[in-house]
Amino acid sequence: MSAPPSDLNAIFAAALAAVDPEPAVRDQLDGVRALYHREGHGRLIVTGFGKAAFAMARAVRRGLPDLIADGCIVTKDGHRVPEVSLDPIRVREAGHPLPDERGLAATAEILGLGAVDERTLVVNLVSGGGSALLVAPAPGVTLTEKQRVTEQLLKAGATIQELNAVRKHLSRVKGGRLAAHLHPARTLSFLLSDVIGDAVDVIASGPTAPDPTTYDEAWAVLERHRLLPDVPDAVRAVLNRGRRGELPETPKPGDPVFSRVENRIVGSNRLALAAAGRRAESLGYAVRILSAELAGEAVEVGKALAAVALRARIEAGSGRDKLCLLAGGETTVTVRGAGRGGRNQELALSFAMEIAGVEGITMLSAGTDGTDGPTDAAGARVDGRTVIRAERRGLAADEYLARNDSYTFFERLGERFVTGPTGTNVMDIQVVLIG
Repeated sequence: MSAPPSDLNAIFAAALAAVDPEPAVRDQLDGVRALYHREGHGRLIVTGFGKAAFAMARAVRRGLPDLIADGCIVTKDGHRVPEVSLDPIRVREAGHPLPDERGLAATAEILGLGAVDERTLVVNLVSGGGSALLVAPAPGVTLTEKQRVTEQLLKAGATIQELNAVRKHLSRVKGGRLAAHLHPARTLSFLLSDVIGDAVDVIASGPTAPDPTTYDEAWAVLERHRLLPDVPDAVRAVLNRGRRGELPETPKPGDPVFSRVENRIVGSNRLALAAAGRRAESLGYAVRILSAELAGEAVEVGKALAAVALRARIEAGSGRDKLCLLAGGETTVTVRGAGRGGRNQELALSFAMEIAGVEGITMLSAGTDGTDGPTDAAGARVDGRTVIRAERRGLAADEYLARNDSYTFFERLGERFVTGPTGTNVMDIQVVLIG
């Protein structure tokens, strides 16, 4: 007997509630107000970018309405509440995961918020998706060319760290360059982490954080994924000029542009997993948090997680014990087929194949932002009978997995996990219930 889907839903909902960006930012605002008056600031502006930018900005608008002079944020399509005004903070929507012309225009608007000086306080709201939404290509590189190299890296299965190393060196705002633009203003960046290890230089490509990567490293990423012959000529030209020292590097630790910048993590995958664990315990499960740093190919991670679950089921004995295994992180998918899917659905399908025919194991893998790859699903729920149900409908799980078509598999089976945009983003969560 598998655990009821309602338990999976309740545990996932508890994780989301713990990283709701609005209360996370709201908790910071008394300190912002005190800082504004203590340091004698005369102007407060709000900038933001990412999937959670709207909710974060709404908290600032509600908490500091008398201080805000101006502002602009950019979020992913569908991640705002159209009937809610944040005036004087302007809200723009743009494309994700591939940047588009609207992101380019919104970034220009953010950069054009007016002259800043030492009496300006900038509240900068950063969340996952910011890398694609805050877009200002380096001189000599067009948006189309940047879109192309981003898409090539995504399809090659590049990690977020690799992707960002390249994007930082093809940008006028990433890798600390936004901090340079805002200097000498006082800048407070509140970050909702969607990266493993919560590294501030990786979240949204670190626009207000020192960048430890170099042009040489960005070049090496393309080389490692065998993309150098295929990327646009302009991309190779910019990276080569940077490697030869003809272009300035991104700002490094110790650069004066960071002297008045503070980056604060206000939400993370670890916080979400801890809350999920507390909810699971309230439902009668013993809890084991496996990791908040899952990474690697989604298919292989699915297999490994299934092996842990199968072993735990044996150790749990006759089924009288209920166990919840929790994990989080961000896997990758190397696209080899022409199907539709996302890393969570691919991981879930791989997991389902490993536990086929086994009773007493149920698993949910889902993105905390409510989206999984270029689909309308957050992920998928599976159990030991998922593959069997599929076979009865003429669906061969291995064939769908081979062509990266996990979304179609779960759609035809009627077992997609759909939440819609959640307003937050702290990577992915896997919930495994045993017993």
